[in-house]
Amino acid sequence: MSDRDDDEIEKSSAPLIEHLIELRSRLIWAIAGFFVAFLVCFFFAKEIFNLLVIPFQWASRWAGLDSEQVDLIYTAPQEFFFTQIKLAMFGGLVLAFPIIATQIYKFVAPGLYRNERRAFLPFLVASPILFLLGGALVYFFFTPMVMWFFLSMQQVGPGNEIQISLLPRVSEYLGLIMTLILSFGVVFQLPVVTTLMARVGLLTADGLADKRKYAIVAAFVVAAVLTPPDPVSQIGLALPTILLYEISIWTARMVERSREKEKLAAEADAETNAGPTS
Repeated sequence: MSDRDDDEIEKSSAPLIEHLIELRSRLIWAIAGFFVAFLVCFFFAKEIFNLLVIPFQWASRWAGLDSEQVDLIYTAPQEFFFTQIKLAMFGGLVLAFPIIATQIYKFVAPGLYRNERRAFLPFLVASPILFLLGGALVYFFFTPMVMWFFLSMQQVGPGNEIQISLLPRVSEYLGLIMTLILSFGVVFQLPVVTTLMARVGLLTADGLADKRKYAIVAAFVVAAVLTPPDPVSQIGLALPTILLYEISIWTARMVERSREKEKLAAEADAETNAGPTS
């Protein structure tokens, strides 16, 4: 830790009242960003919901049904209205996340050293990208698979005396989509979290590798808790979690190698600066 870094922290220090004013300013910007994103999503709530129904249409085709047979219902007068509000809040939070994360970073950054800020920025960028990757996996693969699984339980056709058809409620369908997206989005943060913990020395690659068997069991337990009670979505979440755990071991090992190289370089510089002794 150099004197220059200490000077940066000293210059950025401020009385408590200034920190509170700064916090209020950052909160206002974050809330304003979320509110604007919420209004945009609420204005286009029906169009967004129609986009979320597309995986259901894909699943219906896989099940041998026509896309026209995809029907959703609501059983209370206010249900679809509140569903649109939930959708707008969820979409607003996703859209406003870059603004919220930026405001958090700007509030915390003055208390970090220059090397800490450089180390933190890649994770700030990687986190929303990984969340979007998890959401895309849900949208294009797991939601159609889950809905196909549920549609396969229907009892339709002229040979059956009783017709049993799937007519999801709009609120329940949105809840399923949101649960899957949040579950996969959070799980996809595993490499980011473990890499950060490895950088500060709380985790090691060898320690993660030794706990692999426990992690596999935990992945299936977490998948059973976070996803609907069907084997398709549970296995679908557990397998990527295990893969991400292996990626986390690799990233932690890369961090350790980088730290070792920096340590050796610092020792070499110290020996060079010390010079030969008489």
